[in-house]
Amino acid sequence: MSSNNIELNQSFIDSQEEQKKLYNRTLIIVSISQIFGGAGLAAGITVGALLAQQILGTDAYAGLPTALFTLGSAGAALIVGRLSQRYGRRIGLAAGFTFGGLGAIGVVIAAIINSIVLLFASLLIYGAGTATNLQARYAGTDLADNSQRAKAISLTMVFTTFGAVAGPNLVNIMGDVALSINVPSLAGPFILSAVAYILAGFVLFAMLRPDPLFAARMIELSNPADIEGSQQTKSVQLENKRGIIVGAIIMLLTQIVMVAIMTMTPVHMRNHGHDLGEVGLVIGFHIGSMYLPSLVTGFLVDKFGRTPMAITSGIILLLAGLLSAMAPSNSLILLIIALSLLGLGWNLGLISGTALIVDSTTVTTRAKTQGTVDVLIALSGAAGGALSGVIVAHSSYPTLSIVGGVLSLLMVPVVFWSRKLFS
Repeated sequence: MSSNNIELNQSFIDSQEEQKKLYNRTLIIVSISQIFGGAGLAAGITVGALLAQQILGTDAYAGLPTALFTLGSAGAALIVGRLSQRYGRRIGLAAGFTFGGLGAIGVVIAAIINSIVLLFASLLIYGAGTATNLQARYAGTDLADNSQRAKAISLTMVFTTFGAVAGPNLVNIMGDVALSINVPSLAGPFILSAVAYILAGFVLFAMLRPDPLFAARMIELSNPADIEGSQQTKSVQLENKRGIIVGAIIMLLTQIVMVAIMTMTPVHMRNHGHDLGEVGLVIGFHIGSMYLPSLVTGFLVDKFGRTPMAITSGIILLLAGLLSAMAPSNSLILLIIALSLLGLGWNLGLISGTALIVDSTTVTTRAKTQGTVDVLIALSGAAGGALSGVIVAHSSYPTLSIVGGVLSLLMVPVVFWSRKLFS
C-alpha cells in the first residue's frame, strides 16, 4: 500500500479533475483486461460439458465441468476479494486471472492423457478466471459516484463481449490447432483460455496503477463529512443490509437459471445433430447477449432504479426458459433467440444486483463484501450446473428450461418481501 500512497499525493486528493482522469484510466485498463478475460471464460462454457461427455461416455454428468469451475470460482471469489481488500484490485485481480490460466493448462494436459481426475481438479482452478472476470466489474466502480455506478459496471462488461463472442466462434479453429499438435480437438479452446487469462492478469498487474480501491479509500478518509458519515444510524445500517441481501439474491437467482440452461444447451444440440460450429454460434450469441447490451442496461439501471430492472430481468429469463423448452431441437434460429434472451436477463440481473451491492458498502469493507457475495453467486451457479445434467438425464432439456424460467420469477416476491421486512 505504501507505493500507492506515494502515487496518490495530496494534489490528487484535492483535485477532482485528477480523480476523473484516474477513473477514466481505470475503466480503460479494466476494459482491456476484460477483452482477454472474456475469451478465457468462453472455453469452459462452450466445450467443458462436451469434454466431460467424451471422457465419461454419458450425459448424466455432463453438467459437472460447469459445476466444478463454478465451484472453483466460489473459492477464488473469496480469495480474490480478500486479496483486493488488503493489497488492492491490481494484485487481487492479476492473481485470479493467472491461476485461471494455469487451470486451463491443466485441462489441456488432462485431455491429452485422458484423465478425468486431472480434468476435474484443473476445472476447479480454471474457475479462478471466471470469478476474477466477474470481480473486475467492481474495479470500475471504486471511483464512481451513485449516478455512474451501473454505467461503470456495464462499460467493463461490454468489452468482455469482444473476447467472449470470439471465443466460442473460434472452437473449430482452435480444435484444428490442437489436432495439429496432437492434442484432442475439444481441448483446443482451453489453449486459448490459458493464453487469454494470463494476458488479462499481466495487463492488470502492469498497468493498474495507482490502485483504484486505495485511491477511493484515501479520498473518503480525507473527507471529514465521510468520516462523520461512517458513524451511521441504525436505519441507514438496515438499509445497507437490505441492499446487500437483495442484490445478492437477485444475482444468485439469475446465475443459477442462466448456468443451468446454458450448460446443457451444447449437449442438447449435439444430441440432435448440430455440429460444433453451430454450438459455438449459439453460445456466441448467448455470451454476446450477456455482455453487449451492457451500455444500455447500465443507463437503464441508473435511470429507472435497481429493483425495477431486476424484476424485468426475471420476466426476460422466464421468456428464455419457455422458448428454450418449446423450440424444436432442429431450429437453430429459435435456440439463438432463446439463449440470447437468457443472456440479456442475466445481464440485467447482474448489473442491478451489483449496483445494489456497491450502493450498500463503503470502501473500507467493499472488496471483502463483494468477494463474499460472489462466493454465493458462484455456489448457486455450481448447483445449477450440477443439477442441470441430472434433470436432463432423468427428464428432458425442455423440463430443465421450464424449471429455470419459473425459478427466475422468485425475484419479484423477494424484492417486495425485502422492502417490507427492512422498511
